[in-house]
Amino acid sequence: MHSSQSAPFNLVAAAHASMIEHGFQPEFPPGADAQLAAIQAHPEQPTVPGAQDLRSLLWSSIDNDTSKDLDQIEWAEQLPDGRIRVLVGVADVDARVGIGTVLDGHAKSETTSVYTGVKVFPMLPVELSEGITSLNENEDRISHVIEFSVDASGTVSDGKVYSALVRNHAQLAYNAVGAWLDGSGPAPAKVAASADLQAQLKLQDAAAQRMVGSRFQHGALDLETLETQPLMHADKPVEIVSLQKNRATSLIEEFMVAANGVAARTFEDAGVASIRRIVRVPKRWDRIVEVAQGLGTTLPADPDSKALNDFLLAQKQKDPVHFPDLSLTVIKLMGPGEYVLVKPNEPSPGHFGLAVQDYTHSTAPNRRFPDIVTQRLMKALLAHAPQPYSADDLNAIAVHCTLMEDNSRKVERDMQKRIAAVVLRPRIGQSFPAIVTGVNKYGTFVRTLNPHVDGMVVQGGKGLDVGDKVTAKLISTDPQKGFIDFAV
Repeated sequence: MHSSQSAPFNLVAAAHASMIEHGFQPEFPPGADAQLAAIQAHPEQPTVPGAQDLRSLLWSSIDNDTSKDLDQIEWAEQLPDGRIRVLVGVADVDARVGIGTVLDGHAKSETTSVYTGVKVFPMLPVELSEGITSLNENEDRISHVIEFSVDASGTVSDGKVYSALVRNHAQLAYNAVGAWLDGSGPAPAKVAASADLQAQLKLQDAAAQRMVGSRFQHGALDLETLETQPLMHADKPVEIVSLQKNRATSLIEEFMVAANGVAARTFEDAGVASIRRIVRVPKRWDRIVEVAQGLGTTLPADPDSKALNDFLLAQKQKDPVHFPDLSLTVIKLMGPGEYVLVKPNEPSPGHFGLAVQDYTHSTAPNRRFPDIVTQRLMKALLAHAPQPYSADDLNAIAVHCTLMEDNSRKVERDMQKRIAAVVLRPRIGQSFPAIVTGVNKYGTFVRTLNPHVDGMVVQGGKGLDVGDKVTAKLISTDPQKGFIDFAV
């Protein structure tokens, strides 16, 4: 049994230590303050030759309730031919953070902001990522606009990229907008106050619904993993809450997939090397076939994302309680995403899970370094200037970004376990409905249903198998190790 601790556990210190353990540098390097001060001394928007003035459009952003680093805003219009034209405005971070500077070097090393639940370790100083380079409400910002049109079948066409001055007229959040769009909740105050904003969001939703239908037809995977976050009170986690997908999260996901596809195809058409985000065809497809066979479905011998998604959709209808566990199994067997160099006239491996062939990360430059690199490549292309990175440079960046993204997941996973151990510590002795999620040589593992927390069975549990429903009594937690122990 793992020992329970009674002294308060410092989660922020643990997060800092985990960052260092996994190769991150939580503190900004010498010279960062001076560069930041120089940027702050000129808060006016940079002048970009040829940039359009699109501030009058009814732009809005939709993000998490707590997000402060706003990377993109959206706007749409109905075209006479039935298509919907969509504009995605992306923060121009490169306009403030020049290549080869101290802050750029730090971003290149870290490659991503890390969200630990109790503290965000930003890739760029918050004065930039949540301030000067964030597309904050009612602030004029220079941006990269990625434009495309969506027809009735969900096909995306007429992609183009250009610079523009924009203004976010409404900062909105996923949960409230999603509930309003699907009819399960009232309109958020900003939406209720504006008929034009209501029409705008419904048009964006219509475009997104067209696109998601098209991607599913081509084999995009409808996966549903359980994501949680701590509910904080006085800077301490007091509960674990589940994050739910909804119409608003789907809207933004579809727009980002389309926008990243436009960026990738723009490079391809121009013969420019770029970094792509890919998920390869699963090497363990045979095991995915076995899993499906065990649930009564025969999949083709060769990888087929359409057949896999048909199976997933059927299982979601048949057994929604266990669908997140099936999704997690498939994700692990598919393998993680990675960044790769794609040279001109070379085929991209594509993104198996998204059912797209052309996909680069370009829409989150405040929190991901590959997106800043993509932004710089695009700006050079649009200006007919020499490319700022060689193919060797891009390959090295892609390899490092993949490594650090894997490390960020390890940090976030460590902290999820520790936060859960802290939140549940006062509830030792209580019982929870749970499902057995794993049985192996190391032991039996369960996931409680409310809250969603994973732990190990250290008393009882003999004869249990995956999928069994049990009542799990919490007997111990260890925040330092992230252990949560149950008896059944």
